Amino acid sequence: MRPSNMEEFSLHSVTTSEDINSTAELADSIWTEHYVPIIGRDQTRYMIEKFQSADAIHSQIEQENYLYYLLKVGQASAGYISLHFEPESHVMFLSKFYVEKSFRGRGFSRAALQFIEEICRQESLTTIYLTVNKQNFSSLAVYEKLGFVRAREMITDIGNGYAMDDYVMEKYL
Repeated sequence: MRPSNMEEFSLHSVTTSEDINSTAELADSIWTEHYVPIIGRDQTRYMIEKFQSADAIHSQIEQENYLYYLLKVGQASAGYISLHFEPESHVMFLSKFYVEKSFRGRGFSRAALQFIEEICRQESLTTIYLTVNKQNFSSLAVYEKLGFVRAREMITDIGNGYAMDDYVMEKYL
């Protein structure tokens, strides 16, 4: 699967400590660049440590059955995704979907979504859902362009006095 500009694109399953560390480093870079203007430096740092650190990613993979993939363009890490199956309700939670700034707008999100949709079909899942901060206008626009719709609003207490104020977005297959 390749974006229309035919750059060498692949998804690499995150399984080793090296992969996990690379994903955490990428998360730190992406989150710091993208989320500080939206939620501030303190909450961004807190959320990176709680949800995107190497320890958090390792725990999600080993204890919570999340799947992580690095988005690669050639040898460069362009982003990452994290998936969690909810087969009892025929849905997939797209927990994380992040693309490094220099790789945005080049078709990689669409290619990654095609990969995710194929997994859903193989697993007989009918819906993909994700959460997006209500003030994350650029990501909301991308998800809507990719066929997601705003299904509902959700506020989640994440501890330390912080909350996530999100839209739940869904894509029906």
